[in-house]
Formats: sequence, C-alpha cells, structure tokens
Amino acid sequence: MTAGRASAKAPSRFTWGVATSSYQVEGAAHEDGRGLSIWDTYSRLPGKIKNGDTGDVACDHYHRYREDVALMREFGVEAYRFSVAWPRILPEGRGAINEAGLAFYDRLIDAVIAAGIEPWLCLYHWDLPQSLQDKGGWTNRDCAQWFADYANVVAHRYGDRVKRFATFNEPSVFTLFGFCLGGQAPGIVDRSMLLRAIHHVNLGHGAAVDRLRASVKKASLGAIHNCQPCRPATEKPEDRVAAETLDAYWNLAFPDPQFRGVYPPAIAGLMTPHLKPDDFEHICRPVDWFGLNHYSPVYVVASNNNPLGLWFGSAPADVPRSTMGWPVEPDAFREILTTMHKRYGVPIYVTENGTAYADKPTPDGKVPDEPRISYLTAYTAAMFDAIATGVDVRGYFVWALLDNFEWSSGYSERFGLVYVDYPTQRRLPKESFRWFADQIKGHSALSVPTV
Repeated sequence: MTAGRASAKAPSRFTWGVATSSYQVEGAAHEDGRGLSIWDTYSRLPGKIKNGDTGDVACDHYHRYREDVALMREFGVEAYRFSVAWPRILPEGRGAINEAGLAFYDRLIDAVIAAGIEPWLCLYHWDLPQSLQDKGGWTNRDCAQWFADYANVVAHRYGDRVKRFATFNEPSVFTLFGFCLGGQAPGIVDRSMLLRAIHHVNLGHGAAVDRLRASVKKASLGAIHNCQPCRPATEKPEDRVAAETLDAYWNLAFPDPQFRGVYPPAIAGLMTPHLKPDDFEHICRPVDWFGLNHYSPVYVVASNNNPLGLWFGSAPADVPRSTMGWPVEPDAFREILTTMHKRYGVPIYVTENGTAYADKPTPDGKVPDEPRISYLTAYTAAMFDAIATGVDVRGYFVWALLDNFEWSSGYSERFGLVYVDYPTQRRLPKESFRWFADQIKGHSALSVPTV
C-alpha cells in the first residue's frame, strides 16, 4: 500500500467524520456528580488493563472539548460521532437526573454545531452504570426498560439540536467479551448469561428507538455493529464450525433480530428460553441506517478454553498486521460492506475504521504516521469499490479523533488522528489528519440522497 489520495470519488453529500467514546476520552470520572460505570470498576481489578491504566483522566475531553472541536473544524471534519456517558446523566442508572452531566453535553453539542459540524450521538458505548450492574445489568430483563428511560432523558434534552442517534455501539463485542470470552467489563464468563444479555440488549434497542421516534422530530436512527468476515484459521472441520459459530454471534446476533425479526439459525434454539411473545415485534423497529464498524477479518480456531468452544487464530503469514496484531486486508472491508448491504438493504454508514500504530512525535512537533495513511488509503479505496458496485454507503468515520484509552490495552495503543501526550494533554495533529482533510476536500462526484 502507498500513501496518497484514493483514486475513486465519494458520493456528494457523503458524510466525513471522526469518532470517540465517553469513557475512552472524557476523563473527569469523579467530577460533577458522575456515577461509577462498570469500566471504572473493571479497570481497577488487578491485571485486567495493561499497565494498570484507567479512564479517570483519559484525554480530558471533558475540560478540553473546545480545543478538540477547534481541531475538527480546522481540518474540515463534517460530523462528530461521540457517546453520552449513562452514569454522567443518571449516576445510579435510573431515578435522579444529574443536571451537571446534562449541561456538559449541552456545551459539547453547542460547540460542535457552532463549528459547522453535525453531532452524531451514541447512547451506549459500553459504560453501563455500576449500580445497574449490581442489579444484574444486561442479564436482567429490566435493563432494557432502564435503557429506554435513559434514552428518553437524552432525547428530550438534546433532540432539538441532535437528529442522528445510535442506540448501541458494537453490542456483539461488549456482550461476547463481557459475558463469555473474558477481557472486558463486567468480566463474566458464562454462556447462559451471554444469551440473556444479547436478548436484553436487543430489547433495549427496540425500546430506545421507539422513545427516540416519539420525542425527536426528523430523527435519523440506527445502531452500530462491528462486522468482520469470520474465516477458519485452518482447513480443519472443527475450525470451519468455529468460524460459523463466531459469525452468528459476532455479525448476526444483533442485526438479524433488529432488521429481520429472527435470531440466526446457529443460535436461535439457544435463545428460545429467553423469548416472550411479541419480543421480536418490540426489537424489530424501523431504523434509517446501518452503522458498520470494521477493522479486519477474524481468523477462528476451535478451542476448549471458553464456553463457545472457539478462539482467535492467526492470519496467513504473508498478511501485514497493525500493532494490535490485527490483519490488514482491505478486501475484507469490501466483502463485509457488500454482505451487509445485500442482507439488510438499508443505507450504511461506516461509523468506525482505523488502525493502531506506535506513533511518536519528531523534535519539530510533527507526528509522521505513514502506515496509518497507507491503511486508510487502501480501506477507503475498498469502500469506494463497494460503492461502485451498488453498495449504498453514505458516510465514513475514522476511529479515532484522538489517541485514547483502548480498553484492555490501556494507553499502549494509538488509533488517533491526533497524538495525545498524556502527561501534558498536549494535542499534536498527525500527518494522517492532514491526509484525511485532503480526502474531505478532494472527494465529490456522484449525487445520492441522505437519510
């Protein structure tokens, strides 16, 4: 791969954006009445997070959001996808509302709009209030209603200014790793709890969509799914079965019920004990777009080390990898865009795509990151190829605006277009941000409507 402008053109009125999430960038974890989240708890468990890192300070976006918005404006970003921290709005997860938390997002949203940038608000990016986890969290069917009530608060407060709402970010990831495979909050390894959590999150999605529709005029709604081709790491029959199983949990367990009103066949029988009459009617609510996050394909092997009987294997030796160890295969991006377009038939927004590398500033304050530019060039070219074949892609968001807290990796991995020097919180735009600005300026051709 080589750096430079991708040769294809994005459709006009195409949305170019950047993304963050509350726990990963905000900091101010114990300020202005914010309650604890499951990630505040989990990150303090010995050995769970690399270097013992936490999101207590993160990128201090809570205090430095004006500087971050100014950077987005300088580089021509058109949309900012961020998440609201449930425990900052409702410290106990339900009940008393924290006005100071609501006021922070008022300030953020107003600053984003004043900069000519469209706010895209995600209700849930993994930071469940700890007080609700103490009541069972997503394994408790009541959590769907608690989530809907929270969505109602957010809709009433910000719906006059925000029209783009996502219910959940990557529900397959936070359920699989949080309830079965290990490595994420709340740190449970139990397949029966995984199945309950999947169903209750789906119920929460449908209930929140209804609340948003009722409260926000001209709302444009969706959910965000991490979609990755699941490939057997070898030709062994057991690895093929493992890849098919992971595909059902990873790629289909949420979009299928939300768009089709069914669970995929591989897990449908397992979900039956958790279903009540009319559940799919409440889950399968009309939405306007499909949010697709993608980084790489997944290679899968059979394993006896967890309740699903599978684990993540190695890509072929000749496939390049990021510092996260994820294979860099742009063709997989084109493949999954095409697959999801054909399966669900709604407009797609790429709500996350990016890569981690060991970026370092030079003495003159520049941050060269040629590998990231090469990655983004190749992946956007693959997206344009998909568009050329008829895949209805309406926007592209880079993960992430800032280097940030990367969950179990702590601060050891850098995905940002902006370098963050954590001890000083100094921001340094990387060369990839300048590349991205060039893409935004240089792409306009076809004409498609937006939703």
